[in-house]
Amino acid sequence: MERELHPKKFFTKEEDSQIIRAIQKAEKATSGELRIHLIKQIKKDPMREAVRIFKLLGMHKTKQRNGCLILIGLKNKKVVVIGDKGINDIVRNNFWDDVVAVMIEGFKKDKFVEGLERGILMIGEKLKQYFPYATDDVNELSDEISKEEL
Repeated sequence: MERELHPKKFFTKEEDSQIIRAIQKAEKATSGELRIHLIKQIKKDPMREAVRIFKLLGMHKTKQRNGCLILIGLKNKKVVVIGDKGINDIVRNNFWDDVVAVMIEGFKKDKFVEGLERGILMIGEKLKQYFPYATDDVNELSDEISKEEL
């Protein structure tokens, strides 16, 4: 299936729901918060663009500073995963590399949802080590996929 490279049309409603369920499942293992943002193309430095979007989505406002963003540039097939200060202060620099590799492996096979799901669940497992789920945990960020130019 040829996908339209527009953030709002890339995934079907069913695929959106499947990805959101993966986010919710991952967040059941951790107090960390996970967001996905789709843009048509990452035009600037990918890391800087991810940081900019992270801030625009208000992801730096979580209580434990443990938000994680997956940024996907559809047209140029770039994927960036970044974490907030609470995560970055305690993990190694290449903490997200294997997550990105797993997602890209799926994307190369046109298995976007499956690649994303695997990456999301990996993030949940990784964050669980440092930010275990607490019974009084509050979902601080939307689980919806953000899909537009910010």
